[in-house]
Amino acid sequence: MNSNIFRKLSYGVYVVSTWDNGRPTGCTANSAMQITSSPATIAVSINHDNYTNQCIAESGRFAISILAEDSEPSIIGTFGFRSGREVNKFDSVKYSVEDYMPVVSDSCGYIVCNVIDKMETSTHTVFLGEVVGGEVFGDKEPMTYAYYHKVVKGKSPKNAPTYLPEEEEKTEEKKTRKFKCTVCGYIYEGEELPEDYKCPVCGMGPDKFVEI
Repeated sequence: MNSNIFRKLSYGVYVVSTWDNGRPTGCTANSAMQITSSPATIAVSINHDNYTNQCIAESGRFAISILAEDSEPSIIGTFGFRSGREVNKFDSVKYSVEDYMPVVSDSCGYIVCNVIDKMETSTHTVFLGEVVGGEVFGDKEPMTYAYYHKVVKGKSPKNAPTYLPEEEEKTEEKKTRKFKCTVCGYIYEGEELPEDYKCPVCGMGPDKFVEI
């Protein structure tokens, strides 16, 4: 089977957030979808290893911030490649509390849901939520999963439902050198990697890059 066919499915890029005993927390997700229109219900898939999974189960609520094409790429890294068990992700990201839930300001808007059911798989929990609030922030284009890979040149965290093992790099001659971030998979292309360079996705320095 060619697993790359899964990348032909349509996905967005989202931050799914909730409360952790009064502290905002969340994770990057690309599997969110509307199930019904009346009443409006949304399903999100969260890995068992993500701290957000536990927090949604305990709080019974979640919010979905829909990232835009011009959203700061570091938001994806902050919520996708760090654990809420270890850091307060919202410390470095502008947010507001809307409909009693934390949502990312630099986004297309948000949807807030109350959990009404869930389904367990071997690796993920699919939470089904009834929509209780939502708003649009300006006139922005939502970021698609394809845009994230082709334009932002980001990679999926290993906990993501759409994660695929890296393919072997082709050995053909290239005009520029490539350096890969070992934390998030971002590829920098150029003659040299600047000494003060910071990964635009996860914020790591040159010590976390390897030439490929």
